[in-house]
Amino acid sequence: MAAQFNAVKVFSATKAREREELGELINGWLAQNPEIEIVDKVVSQSSDNEFHCLTITFFYRTQRGGAV
Repeated sequence: MAAQFNAVKVFSATKAREREELGELINGWLAQNPEIEIVDKVVSQSSDNEFHCLTITFFYRTQRGGAV
């Protein structure tokens, strides 16, 4: 049975500096939302000749019943 979630949060970065700072951005979001429960995550990378995009998607539950 798949984990139940009621919200999704997507973090995406294309530029090198943005990718380097992605961890801090995610940790800040998690610290600001201690009531959420992460139930799944997907990490994706795509690239072309010039850009490398990193996307981290969190599927989570919140007691408030909506996205944060």
